[in-house]
Amino acid sequence: MAATSDPPLTPLRWWEIEELLPIEQELFGDEQWSAAMFWSELAQSDSRWYRVARSELGELVGYVGVCVYGADQAWIQTLGVRRDSQRRGLGGGLVSAAIDHARSAGVPQLALEVRADNADAQRLYARHDFDVIGVRRGYYQPSGVDALVMAREFAAADRQ
Repeated sequence: MAATSDPPLTPLRWWEIEELLPIEQELFGDEQWSAAMFWSELAQSDSRWYRVARSELGELVGYVGVCVYGADQAWIQTLGVRRDSQRRGLGGGLVSAAIDHARSAGVPQLALEVRADNADAQRLYARHDFDVIGVRRGYYQPSGVDALVMAREFAAADRQ
């Protein structure tokens, strides 16, 4: 399917959490984040950056969250695209936005964890220059699936 133009991203607001949860359930099942987890993330606004994407009809179709840990590292905390909006370039747009945010924070690395059995997500991250740097055995619970740790390095000249 051809990529569509990226919808504008807006900050995730507390009142949008309930709208986001069905996407979490659809994508992550028993390992989904709870409303409380999203609330906790939003409460840490000094280090957290969360954005949502909406369709032309105004429906929430995707989201991404980044945590910047000091001057050394940033992590993509979560990223999701509603299944009926996948394979249209939105996931790539969310990853690009996360990269831009990390780069603007001046960190040398942006990392993430991805399920070892999610080849589509791994390919998405690899297309954005993320490399596997480690494995967290049994990371996802309750399934016990391993997480691959992937990271993208930023050269000093690339950081803003």
